[in-house]
Amino acid sequence: MIIPVPNANKSNMTTSTEKSTRRPKYLLIGALFSPLTITNKARPKLTNMNSSSSTKTNLKTNSVFIKFPNIGAVGAWCFIVLSTLIVFSILVKLGFWQLERAEQKQQWQAALSARQSATVLSFDQLLAQGNNENLTGYKLSTQATPTLQQVFLLDNQTVDGRVGYLAYQAFEIAPSKPWLLVELGFVQGGIDRAVLPKVAAITKPLLLTGRVYQKEMNPMSSDLMPELGWPKRIQNLNIEQLALLIDQPLARTVLQPNNIPNDTRIHPWQPIPLSAQKHQGYAVQWFSMAAVFAIIMLYLLFRKVKQQDK
Repeated sequence: MIIPVPNANKSNMTTSTEKSTRRPKYLLIGALFSPLTITNKARPKLTNMNSSSSTKTNLKTNSVFIKFPNIGAVGAWCFIVLSTLIVFSILVKLGFWQLERAEQKQQWQAALSARQSATVLSFDQLLAQGNNENLTGYKLSTQATPTLQQVFLLDNQTVDGRVGYLAYQAFEIAPSKPWLLVELGFVQGGIDRAVLPKVAAITKPLLLTGRVYQKEMNPMSSDLMPELGWPKRIQNLNIEQLALLIDQPLARTVLQPNNIPNDTRIHPWQPIPLSAQKHQGYAVQWFSMAAVFAIIMLYLLFRKVKQQDK
């Protein structure tokens, strides 16, 4: 008996109707996640959100932040204004401080003039007054003995455009009294700093007369810093350390004599490092800096406000 065999071509092939009704899987996925589908599904939720009171509040808050996008700008402006006031106040204060220094120097100059016309002090009177005040400008006359015949050279001194040293020698006044440091004058230095100038020390006792002074200590560097050998180069006129170096007590003041025999050296006299006129000039500079700074900051502030208005 012959059994009919199904047509293989008919079973393995689909009709045109089936092809038209069947869609691939990726087309279905694309339809589900298309922008139009997502928008249609989300439209009811958006409507509910817009109608809710909390959403309206959030939208109002966001509009405020949009209007003022940078809340920290106010703090930045406050910082700038405060910094400007602080810097301006410091500059003005420095100007008034220089004016006060100028007034002090004027009073000090008047005191020096009065001391020049005062009576000559003895060494005992000098020691008695030296514990209470600065004795710069007073006249002194005393008998001195050069027990230590060695010279100290104070470094970094300038006189009339020349660089050199101030020479000093310590003298004994009496066995039970402090010694006295005496200025021998200015000595010009050579090209080679390793070679120190030769300064002859005083070898005979003599009656010294002149005026005394006390150097102001440098707050940045006040140490003696002595070098080896003689004459001994020092960097600062530190009386206390110099007394320890020679192992003898020293009076606080230095004598600038005017009667050393055959003395041809220059004795510079500058008891006031800066005059009152210089302090007044510095005050004008500080006030000018404060005025210029204020003008610049006001101009920048006006320019910034004008840009924001536009």
